Amino acid sequence: MRNLKNLRCVECHWSENTLTASAWDSSTDDLICAFGPSEGDPHITLKRWMCSDVRGRTVRPPKTKDIQDDICTIASWEALSPSPSLPCDKIISLQYFGDIKTTCVVLAGGDILLVREAPGPGEEDIETVGSVDAGITAARWSPDEERLALTTEAQTLLFMTRQFDGAGETIMAEEDLKASKHVSVGWGSAETQFKGKRAKALRDPTMPEKVDEGRLSPHDRGQVTISWRGDGAYVAVSTIHAGQRRVIRVYDRDGTLDSVSEPVDGLEGALSWRPAGNLLAGVQRFPDHVEVVFFERNGLRHGQFDLRLDQEAMNSWATAIELDWNYDSTVLAVSFRDRVQLWTMGNYHYYLKQEIHLVQKQDLSAAISVTWSPTSALRLTIASDAIAKALDYCFDTAAGSTISPNDLGVVAVIDGDLLKLSALRTANIPPPMAACELKLPSPVRDVALSQSGRLVGILRAQEVDVYKWDPLGPIGAPYSLQGRLDLSSYFPDSFLQQIAFVVETELFILLIGPAGSNIINCRLGEQGLHFSEPTVQSPSPVLRIKAWSDHVSLCSENSTRQVYEYHLGMIEDRSFVGQFPEAAPWMECVIVEEKIIAFGLSLRGSLYANKRQLAKSCTSFAVTSAHLIFTTAQHLLKLVHLADVDDLVVPQDQPELDERCRNIERGAKIVTVMPTSYAVVLQMPRGNLETIYPRALVVAGIRDAIDQKDYEMAFRACRHHRVDMNILHDHAPKQFLANLGLFVDQVQKVEYIDLFLSQLREEDVTRTMYQETTPRKIQEQGKSKVNTICDGFLAVLADRMPKHLQNVVTAYVSKSPPDLDAALLAIAKLQVDSPELVDPAVEHICFLSDVNKLYDHALGLYNLDLALLIAQQSQKDPREYLPFLQSLQEMSTARRMYTIDNHLGRYKKALQHLHDMNVFDEFKAYMLRHQLFKAALEMYRHESERFNQIMTLYAEHLDQNSQFKDAGIAYEFVNLFDKATEAYRAAGCWREALSCAGQAQISTSQLQSLAKALADSLHEHKDYFNAARLYSEYLNDIETAARVFCKGFFFADAIRLVVSQGQHQLLETVVDQGLAESMAETTELLADCKSQLNAQVPRIRELRAKKEEDPLAYFEGITSNDIPDNISIAATDTSTSGGSLFTRYTNRTTGSKNTQTTTSRNTSKNRRREERKRARGKKGSIYEEEYLMNSIRRLIERVNSLRDEIRRLREGLLRRRMWARAVAVEKAMLDVVGLCKGCIEEVFVLRTEAKDPIATEKAGLGLELDESLLAAPQRNGPDGGRQPNELIPIVLPFEKLALLDL
Repeated sequence: MRNLKNLRCVECHWSENTLTASAWDSSTDDLICAFGPSEGDPHITLKRWMCSDVRGRTVRPPKTKDIQDDICTIASWEALSPSPSLPCDKIISLQYFGDIKTTCVVLAGGDILLVREAPGPGEEDIETVGSVDAGITAARWSPDEERLALTTEAQTLLFMTRQFDGAGETIMAEEDLKASKHVSVGWGSAETQFKGKRAKALRDPTMPEKVDEGRLSPHDRGQVTISWRGDGAYVAVSTIHAGQRRVIRVYDRDGTLDSVSEPVDGLEGALSWRPAGNLLAGVQRFPDHVEVVFFERNGLRHGQFDLRLDQEAMNSWATAIELDWNYDSTVLAVSFRDRVQLWTMGNYHYYLKQEIHLVQKQDLSAAISVTWSPTSALRLTIASDAIAKALDYCFDTAAGSTISPNDLGVVAVIDGDLLKLSALRTANIPPPMAACELKLPSPVRDVALSQSGRLVGILRAQEVDVYKWDPLGPIGAPYSLQGRLDLSSYFPDSFLQQIAFVVETELFILLIGPAGSNIINCRLGEQGLHFSEPTVQSPSPVLRIKAWSDHVSLCSENSTRQVYEYHLGMIEDRSFVGQFPEAAPWMECVIVEEKIIAFGLSLRGSLYANKRQLAKSCTSFAVTSAHLIFTTAQHLLKLVHLADVDDLVVPQDQPELDERCRNIERGAKIVTVMPTSYAVVLQMPRGNLETIYPRALVVAGIRDAIDQKDYEMAFRACRHHRVDMNILHDHAPKQFLANLGLFVDQVQKVEYIDLFLSQLREEDVTRTMYQETTPRKIQEQGKSKVNTICDGFLAVLADRMPKHLQNVVTAYVSKSPPDLDAALLAIAKLQVDSPELVDPAVEHICFLSDVNKLYDHALGLYNLDLALLIAQQSQKDPREYLPFLQSLQEMSTARRMYTIDNHLGRYKKALQHLHDMNVFDEFKAYMLRHQLFKAALEMYRHESERFNQIMTLYAEHLDQNSQFKDAGIAYEFVNLFDKATEAYRAAGCWREALSCAGQAQISTSQLQSLAKALADSLHEHKDYFNAARLYSEYLNDIETAARVFCKGFFFADAIRLVVSQGQHQLLETVVDQGLAESMAETTELLADCKSQLNAQVPRIRELRAKKEEDPLAYFEGITSNDIPDNISIAATDTSTSGGSLFTRYTNRTTGSKNTQTTTSRNTSKNRRREERKRARGKKGSIYEEEYLMNSIRRLIERVNSLRDEIRRLREGLLRRRMWARAVAVEKAMLDVVGLCKGCIEEVFVLRTEAKDPIATEKAGLGLELDESLLAAPQRNGPDGGRQPNELIPIVLPFEKLALLDL
């Protein structure tokens, strides 16, 4: 679908000299031209033609010689003919070496010369480096410029190196024809073949009707042709053998014969090896036509195509034909005497894309010379003896508008004098077929489509045509000529380059003339096509003209990369749009937010929006009213929402996460975009078309339809492209809820409304699945989205019954949770109002929901008739439900309701029915069976006697279930103080137990026994303070109370109690003794903490040093030197029982499916084993560091818990005049706290190094180290550090007592 569009045409006329050869300077993109020799002038002159390409390179060699305009003379010398049989010498090959600025000239007389532009010391400007006495018939350098192949008059093939040393010599003899033995795979000899009535129809298709003998063409000029394969590994030589047959021999790089072509009648001397290497192209002439034929490397034929020449052309300008491929194998140049044709191939069809005419002065026997640039695939020069043209092309698709409603997907394809038109929105017609083929008088040069796509502007060599066709008509619909204009009289010496169509009447033509680039305007009116003044002459060469994406204006880009807009009616008035950082042959302009954005794609694949670079590896792009769509070399299609240049957001290469990016086939490029049908048409490298529907484009179209309240189009798009239908609401929630009636009227079909309701869910898809990249206001939804929509539909559909009865049922069922009761009530209402609608409604609700659940809900409504209808729709056996329903029918209403609720497990409602029936004994039994105490208490809260009975039963239930405190409260509520006392005692509530015991009026001895038991229990549970209170207040045991106070470090309370009771002797016997014991216990504990820190912190430091020095030794217990040479430690698909290196301590595997399945069976067991190892923290294991860190964390928590006890101990020691002991305790505590604070930074906050030693060791060994293993003891922490799985522990401060701070 791509055409060749001319970007630049530069002409150079030779007034005196005759051009004989040319070559490209790849370093500067200049053309090296050779003039002479001739019979009248034996001199050879080398000149440099400085023709810049579209990239505007400016690097030039020093101009130290004759300079005239853009032509610089390099050298000139005399080349006399070395043989009397040769009237004058002739240039056979011209090659320029850009790295050494040297030209190699090979002459027919046998001389090989080097012409240096910048000779070094001791070097000559012109040096003869070799000579072949027999004379040279053909020569060609290999593509890598390291081999020179040349043939001689003695029928030999010579190979030379870059230094012109011999690399091989081969004689082209008759025995070469036996090198390739082409085997026939036919049916055998004629004697064995069937010769019946239909024998011809049964002919073997592999056997040709005529076997060629290799007869020469009458127009064969007898030349020898050499062509190298693109990689320089093989070379093909076409010669005439024995004056009877033209033979193509294929040699390798060293001169060994590889194959010989099969005989082909009419084969001429043209030969060009496709650089891709698969085919050799030649020319075969028949009496009535001429074909380009292809050979494989083994010499066998492989296809052909017709050059479409008539008899007159074959006998005139097509008598001499040459072939030449461009370096990327995309274009084949076929040169004739006065013109050059450029052919491309797509979908196995060859298209004639361009035909360029050229004038020759005298030599009409030879074809025009074509030289392709070795650096730019679509740059070439064509030269005759009178004129040379430097041409630049680009592949471009002639597509119609991409703006709705004109986005019909019209595409025009040039094929010589045929123009193929297709509207891809109506039919995706695969090329080379087309919906309409326009036959033109001469080959088409460029084509443009009008805004509607119905008018086609066609540019030919000197004429402009406008045709009209119907894109929406049938295939092969007629077309009509609307106007034709011959421009040769207006611009006789100009080259027509491009054409652009603006709106429906304005055509703009870009041409290059003697004065430079011109843009002319032609207008289509009722009288046809006519030239419209004025003409715009650009001061800089114009690279491209292009209609805007909406075809309402024209834009152009010149060689300085500046983009201008031209206004209709005022063509001479232009406005500056922007400037690209580099030349962009592909360009589109669009208005976004009242600002013009020019999108451009350079030859290097850089995509620009004005000056901003959006992508670096873009291969094609298109612009719609809402999106920029482009493909990348990574085989991705990306969509960018149009916004201001600085706000354009290009999606990342994440097709699985971003709806704006999707995978496409390798090498696919955009042909056109049709936003109305949400389609993008791509062309694959082979040439076939594929239509895709990018999710972002579909969703954008759905959003537009919603904004326009066209819910039918939005719904159909969602349904057709499988887009979540929640977007219909989520994109504009308030608008949707306010237009539910409009939605129902537009969608209409009951099935479609059901489909929408059934897909509703609470998720806002505009924030998740289809997140919009353009900013918009998010509308918050207060309550359940699903229920709100369903309620809205129920309100709208209430007046549309009975047509939408099915939708009403669906709305009830689609609620979250499903409102089955309301749906069944609606159906029950139909039993009275419209009995004929009941059965369809029941069938529908049974289809939407579980019929068993519906049966239960119908029973729960106490509607036996409805329950029977539901049961009949289920798979239930009537013997299961009919007896049950009959028994219910015979019961009283209350008993029936109780039975149904009990059957359905609604025990609270069943209990309520028992309460209503006033059967208290059955009520209590049912309450106990189902433990419905709270509901029962609520029902009898106004009947105190029965309320107390239920409370007593509840208390007994709590007591039996060990809920003693609640049981005690319940017993106390009903004045059962004895049982309350026992319950409180069991719960450890000593205050409540003693108060209830007092209300129960128990004896003093029983009270003391109770107090003694409570005190012992509190002492056992280390509640020393309350235990001491019981000893002192209820048992009057002052000494024991004081000891218990001291046991809990409550020395102030112990001293107060002893003094208040007047037992001063206990200060020395009890309090002082308790202080001494607590002091000894505390100092011992602090000493243990200090020793633990002094041991564990250095060990952690040692482990981390080992891990940094040698991770292999740390994790596996081996070093890199221990790994045997014959053992691979790379990842494999098999596993061993011990696990692979560095994965032994993880639960991961890279094995096959069977291996993973086997491993997963032991995952749980292995995990438990690893957890036990982790908990033990065995010395030397990888878990030791984690174990030590957890141990230090627990120590810090223990030290924090000692602060209050040590404060009370310190104050008690001072009050009892134990100064030295108080100082010792405080110092020990401060030392431990200081050690804890000092180890926090080292143990728990490990700073990350600039270079990870483990990763370094891993890279050195070629291992893939499991990151989870490296970070097993710690995770990423603040400031780039790593911290343990839990938070870093905090060491609480311990203040020094001012009294001791002396």
